[in-house]
Amino acid sequence: MNKRIAIYPGTFDPFTKGHMDLVVRGLRIFDEVIVALAPSPRKKPLFSIKERILMMRESLKSYDRVKIEVFNSLLVEYVRDKKGIAIIRGLRAVSDFEYELQMALMNRRLYPRIETVFMMPSEEYSFLTATIVKEIASFGGDIKDLVPAPVEKALKKKFKTF
Repeated sequence: MNKRIAIYPGTFDPFTKGHMDLVVRGLRIFDEVIVALAPSPRKKPLFSIKERILMMRESLKSYDRVKIEVFNSLLVEYVRDKKGIAIIRGLRAVSDFEYELQMALMNRRLYPRIETVFMMPSEEYSFLTATIVKEIASFGGDIKDLVPAPVEKALKKKFKTF
């Protein structure tokens, strides 16, 4: 039997508990989830690729069916190379839907065998974005309920708030 592999792409700058929620819930549906880190230099990330990988590995170390990888290609090519059957995308609000629908339809056009699985975050993370987390952390606000412990530590170090 072939493994059902899902790809969860993103910048993950930083990796939040909302992201983690989707990974863990994705494991209920798929045999393996590959968290595919997009370098996204145009977004001017706060953390380097190496820092993001380390934070995600530490945050997800108890999940043996999760892989963390970097990709630098067209997403559908990466999914095809990994023998993935689905792309996981999170939808927090109606405002996310239009963009995500366009991307899903284009991905399907480029690679008809791929499905996009839209997942709503758990209620406590429905407002959460990496941008909001960075803003709160930059002012020394409490982020422990918003990010895994390794990410909280890295954000505090980055903004020197202890």
